[in-house]
Amino acid sequence: MTVKELLSRIDSQELTEWMVYYTLEPWGTEVEDLRTGIVASTIANVNRDPKKQKKPFAPKDFMPIWDKPKQQEQTVEEQKKIIEMWKSILG
Repeated sequence: MTVKELLSRIDSQELTEWMVYYTLEPWGTEVEDLRTGIVASTIANVNRDPKKQKKPFAPKDFMPIWDKPKQQEQTVEEQKKIIEMWKSILG
């Protein structure tokens, strides 16, 4: 379903209610990864040799890491160039 289709079927009040519900009871792949990490860490900790692995495993140890691209901060000179570019485009 596209955003346009969604908005044609529900109003902003219902959309807001769903957003609030999501903050209370999140769903989706991130929550599924957490649940799987909890199960995996429990199994790993039950079978862990405390002499070899002193620190218990945490759910995050079994969750995929989704690296976000690092954004470099713009220099003042780069910002000035962008402003000049927009000035020339907009006249």
